[in-house]
Amino acid sequence: MHIDIDTDTCIGAGQCALAAPGVFTQDDDGYSTLLPGREDGAGDPMVREAARACPVGAITVTEPGG
Repeated sequence: MHIDIDTDTCIGAGQCALAAPGVFTQDDDGYSTLLPGREDGAGDPMVREAARACPVGAITVTEPGG
């Protein structure tokens, strides 16, 4: 799984961090970022829900080769 956060679109709502706190966090400026070592989603079933929860659609989740 590949997770991309469009930092130009992110507004720092934090919905991703609430939905999947084991994968997403917020940086010092309040914008979403991936936790170190969790760049592939770490098998967390909530990653896709976190992407759907983003109010501005800043998160894209894709499968390798897809």
